Amino acid sequence: MKPHACPVGALLSLILFMTSIAASQQAARIVELPLPNSPLVSFRIEIRSGSVDDPKGKEGLNALTTAMIGQGGSKSHSYQEIVGILYPWAARIGAQSDKEVTTIVAEVHRDHLEEFYGILWELLTAPRFDPEDFSRNRDELVNYLTNSLRGNDDENLGKAGLNLLMYADHPYKNVPEGTVQGLGAITLDDVKAYHAKMVTQSRIVFGIAGGYPKGFIDRVKQDLATLPTGTFTPVALPAPRAPQGVEGMIIQKDNRATAISFGYPIDVTRSDKDYYALLVANSYLGEHRTFNGVLMNHLRGDRGLNYGDYSYIENFIQDGGSTFPIPNIPRRQQFFSVWIRPVEPKNAQFALRAALHEVHLLVEKGLRKEEFEATREFVINYSKLWVQTQSRRLGYLMDSEFYGTPYYIDEVARQLSALTVDDVNAAIRRHLQAKNFYLSIVAKDAVPLRDALISETPSPIQYNNPNVPPDVLAQDKIIEVLPVGINKSRFPIVSSSDLFER
Repeated sequence: MKPHACPVGALLSLILFMTSIAASQQAARIVELPLPNSPLVSFRIEIRSGSVDDPKGKEGLNALTTAMIGQGGSKSHSYQEIVGILYPWAARIGAQSDKEVTTIVAEVHRDHLEEFYGILWELLTAPRFDPEDFSRNRDELVNYLTNSLRGNDDENLGKAGLNLLMYADHPYKNVPEGTVQGLGAITLDDVKAYHAKMVTQSRIVFGIAGGYPKGFIDRVKQDLATLPTGTFTPVALPAPRAPQGVEGMIIQKDNRATAISFGYPIDVTRSDKDYYALLVANSYLGEHRTFNGVLMNHLRGDRGLNYGDYSYIENFIQDGGSTFPIPNIPRRQQFFSVWIRPVEPKNAQFALRAALHEVHLLVEKGLRKEEFEATREFVINYSKLWVQTQSRRLGYLMDSEFYGTPYYIDEVARQLSALTVDDVNAAIRRHLQAKNFYLSIVAKDAVPLRDALISETPSPIQYNNPNVPPDVLAQDKIIEVLPVGINKSRFPIVSSSDLFER
């Protein structure tokens, strides 16, 4: 959908409207983005409940309850009936869950708003809790863990392995979908009880955008006021344990290529000033699925090692087939990571070293003034593409509400415009390093790879193309012997089939 003209810089003062439906601090909040000329109405109903709230032994309860809303029936309609109603309207209702929040994402043409809203509200507050929906959704979550994540998705398996390493003995430990045994222990009564706990005024931030009638918000307020007030206290988050040297694991699996992820928690979120300096540094290093980053240019562009190499300063989940992150996955704790998409096993050790080499250079030398200025301009302009739809704009408004900051896209432009290259390089030195990190590798021949990494065996790259520029070959000689620093006492081999079980 083509975005509607709107002065983005004025969003906070003219468009963003947050209100309580009661004086209590435990009341629901509303985030509005009125766009009178839009034919669509978008909803993002955020519930401050995530996998951190899963009871021990029933990991996946939040995800399964979410699925019963987004992929289940309501009190008045079966799931199949709802699909049949929404299809001719080209409308959608879905749900996503993460560590700390769950979001119901919905959109409809304003001509069908009244009937659509009735279905949406009933799905949220009075799910059908059909035993068939329960079994189907639980099976889908278990199949995701056992067949998709462990069986067919080495890229996300490596990233999920990194999450397990960074957050051992921490509420963020499990993937949002839970564990196989946890899901198996959940009953329909558990889902009903959890739903009653999560769908309360104290946990809901109700987002709406588009061409809805002026008086529609009054109806939303009245409906929200009928919900139980409830209570909400965020789950306490301890500081994640810092790695000593390079700690990690090799996930053994019968695959054709080797997937690599490494990183570590950082004490920076969008609430912190240093976040914006790191946003520039990270874009220079490895902006997701673009050739703006040196990782992409040097590992894929110069050497043809793989499809792509990226870095991140916060949790990142790609929005469908786009190159952009999905909104509404905020977290109170974040991490820096590098994702090396699968490489040929013969070049896996070199690829890891090559990525580490780029991080080392960033930390030791920082950005030159011209690199900083070019990257800053890129990020300011690129960030505007993240809000091409009104639904995504609404999502970023709600994320700003979570972090307690001004509207994110405006804040990117404001903060970056005031940055200097010295600010960026100082932030890099404060928060980034390449000596102590967690490393997750998905590989077939795990034993020889582990031995080579621990012994720091030289790993010359094996090119398929003989026409490699001399300067790249010269750099290769440095990279192939770069020390990695594996902590051999904390670097086991694990079977993929053992992960996400409990």
